[in-house]
Amino acid sequence: MKLWVLPDDGLAPLLKAIDSAHSTIDIMIFRFDRTEVEGALARAVSRGVAVRALVAHANKAGEDGLRHLEQRLLGAGVSVARTADDLVRYHGKLMIVDRRDLYLLAFNLTLLDTKRTRSFGIVTSDRTLVQDATKLFEADTRRLPYTPRARTLVVSPTNARKRLTAFIRGAKSEILIYDPGVSDPAMIRLLEERSKAGVTVRIIGRLARRGSKIEVHKQPRLRLHTRTMIRDRQQAFVGSQSLRAAELDTRREVGAVFSDRRTIAKLVKVFQEDWQLAERIEKQEHQDEKAPAEKVAKKLAKAIAKDLPPVAPVLEELIKEMGVVKTEVDLVPGEVEASVKDAVKAAVKEVVEDAIANLTEDKKEIESDAA
Repeated sequence: MKLWVLPDDGLAPLLKAIDSAHSTIDIMIFRFDRTEVEGALARAVSRGVAVRALVAHANKAGEDGLRHLEQRLLGAGVSVARTADDLVRYHGKLMIVDRRDLYLLAFNLTLLDTKRTRSFGIVTSDRTLVQDATKLFEADTRRLPYTPRARTLVVSPTNARKRLTAFIRGAKSEILIYDPGVSDPAMIRLLEERSKAGVTVRIIGRLARRGSKIEVHKQPRLRLHTRTMIRDRQQAFVGSQSLRAAELDTRREVGAVFSDRRTIAKLVKVFQEDWQLAERIEKQEHQDEKAPAEKVAKKLAKAIAKDLPPVAPVLEELIKEMGVVKTEVDLVPGEVEASVKDAVKAAVKEVVEDAIANLTEDKKEIESDAA
């Protein structure tokens, strides 16, 4: 098994696979704008390779681009089929070469995904995975029911919830997650249960539930377009399904669970590098946001403290009412006024900084939702 890391590895693994194909290429397409790949598929046809493309019936950007792609592929001699429209979306991404090698991707073959995105793909010749993926391709091409046999192939909506629930529940010490949108209530509860049980849960991406104690960081400097989990550094999942209800229950998504040590070690290394970079960036952003907040708080506290009425006379009167003999209390008016003003400044500063921090967090949530 090999790990394909984006944007580092680019298109090289896929282009090499297409150019070295001998007999067949089966490819699922959701979004596609890489002319290099299109050209490589056309060259494969000219060599006598039977190339079949299964194109999604629709995507969020609309059907026009997909229909133009279909026409170009047909013109190049590719056999093209369109998925059914029974599911909300056909979002799986894979390619099978010579019925021998499976290229299972968490990204689309687009300029955005391959150039500016953190994502992964796996390349495997595991017979069980290859055979089951081939059966899936055949079923979706012919619009027939599909029942997965391999426990390691994760297919939505058929078995994804069951398989990924078991994957998370089996974590003993650590689970590392890349996911742009963890929002399924049952999955979040399960992650929180594992966290309470002492399992380290870290997410690069976004967690929908506020107030959770699970550690979460944004993907640093790159767009995030992978769904990946690493359990106890012994097993991993890479695929197209987020831990969201739609992607688990109503869409065609494809992923795989595997235990190849070398591949997992590389995944862990990339995750740790991204995590550490995210921590440094977010720490710097916090410091940058804190500086103007402190300035505003200081000015406001100073203005409020300046207008405070004299406090020492009021305090003396209160002491008398409490029956304390004056000689027992040494009040220096200047010190009393200074102490009260310092306390007021500190309290105002804390309130203002908290308010600005909350506004900043709300702004980020709104921007994230809009994106």
